[in-house]
Amino acid sequence: MDLSFNMNEDYNKQLVYQLKEKLKKVYLGGGEKSSAKQKEKGKLLARERIDYLLDPDRPSIEVGAFAAEGMYEAEGGCPSAGVVVKIGYVSGRQCVVVANDATVKAGAWFPMTAKKNLRAQEIAMENRLPIIYLVDSAGVYLPMQDEIFPDKEHFGRIFRNNAIMSSEGIVQIAAIMGSCVAGGAYLPIMSDEAMIVDGTGSVFLAGSYLVKSAIGEDIDNETLGGATTHCEISGVTDYKHPNDQACLDSIRNIMSMLGAPENAGFDRVKSALPKLKQEDIYGILPDNREKPYDMREIILRLVDNSEFEEYKELYGQSIVCGLGRIDGWAVGIVANQRKVVKSKKGEMQFGGVIYSDSADKASRFIMNCNQKKIPLVFLHDVTGFMVGSRSEQGGIIKDGAKMVNTVANSVVPKFTVVLGNSYGAGNYAMCGKAYDPRLIYAWPSAKIAVMGGAQAAKVLLQIQESALRAKGETIAEDKKNQLLDEITNKYNAQTTPYYAASRLWVDGVIDPLETRKVISMGIEAANQSPIRKTFNVGVIQT
Repeated sequence: MDLSFNMNEDYNKQLVYQLKEKLKKVYLGGGEKSSAKQKEKGKLLARERIDYLLDPDRPSIEVGAFAAEGMYEAEGGCPSAGVVVKIGYVSGRQCVVVANDATVKAGAWFPMTAKKNLRAQEIAMENRLPIIYLVDSAGVYLPMQDEIFPDKEHFGRIFRNNAIMSSEGIVQIAAIMGSCVAGGAYLPIMSDEAMIVDGTGSVFLAGSYLVKSAIGEDIDNETLGGATTHCEISGVTDYKHPNDQACLDSIRNIMSMLGAPENAGFDRVKSALPKLKQEDIYGILPDNREKPYDMREIILRLVDNSEFEEYKELYGQSIVCGLGRIDGWAVGIVANQRKVVKSKKGEMQFGGVIYSDSADKASRFIMNCNQKKIPLVFLHDVTGFMVGSRSEQGGIIKDGAKMVNTVANSVVPKFTVVLGNSYGAGNYAMCGKAYDPRLIYAWPSAKIAVMGGAQAAKVLLQIQESALRAKGETIAEDKKNQLLDEITNKYNAQTTPYYAASRLWVDGVIDPLETRKVISMGIEAANQSPIRKTFNVGVIQT
């Protein structure tokens, strides 16, 4: 019996249990009372609509389940940012589905709702995936309109994206299944085609109350913008359906007739499970982010047949690079090694730290994958780049810049999984959110921040002490310890994967055993978008 393995296993399985309990709460949306009101109108709930639409025998992945988690508490909260986004299959065709959740503030748009919708469109645009909108929203949440309406990445960007996608031939289908008001009315009508559910669906620039106030006309919402008006008089919508199910059946039928997508040509063979037990990941990954472990043991439980062709194995050992397959897809893996290693020069290198030699190796490997048209997978457990006079004199900045440059300019699709730490510039070099990974997910064990909690708390405490000294004040030792604990707790709360997921710094938090599915579906999506750009890293210091 391996006591350390068992302790790790218990700890990580508990984290996964907590993840699943959090998801159960998220899936309730606005709660049972609000759900019952939607049911009384004969409507399916947002998640029921998506489940009905997607092929039941195919996998799916959710994007942004924890979006807005812990935010907007003064407004009563906004679970999943009031919109559900999934990548799945409709009539065998991979696509993105976006469904407003009318149980959450009548589907009103909060700032994070706009950000999440834009992320869904970004995924569709990058991968040329068809996108289906199931619209049921009261429009912008007016008390926060200044955070939603006017800026470049706000509400209006969504309609701009509708227009761009249509011009580029990316299929967009919209179903008006509830309210669709004001600016929100443009989303379905700027899609390629729009359908509406009779009796529950309505679309108009101004509702009956505003019409009465603005021009004095007395009219009800159904006559103003219901299915009969828009399918028989205005011609705004293309199809009228008696209920949600008929509407979703129509979408399935249309999707079954789409022409085949282009092929990017990423290599795939028959899938094989890892030979080593995937569940062992729970026991290998330490119960503490400071403890060392061998990243290769994780990799061998993610790749097909547990086969991994390692690149420059004995050089730059603090980063592990190599080729493998995930669900049949060829991938290049760049991962932080978390055990202490010794270079051939006799230098002891800390696990999770990027040194000059490892940055150099990773840069070369990333360039090779671009040359070979092999998608890249980044596995994060990084504390940052090595510091100190020896590293600075060795050129760590230029070597780190070289790695950041190659990551930024890569043209093959990139996928990022945060296993453990993801700190500082290490996050950037390992393809954090700012570097356009097609998908980025975190394990429950992840930590994302500019630096570790203990170090950051001490720096923040020093800043506060200096500010007080400037005023002629001093802090007693017991007060200092109390303040340090408060700072540490607050900082650590901001480094959790759920804090990152709530702000869409990552697309979600997943059980480690879902990693293969996420990467495989991500590459399948990317394979529908041929590479048009030539790989060029520009000027690099050597």
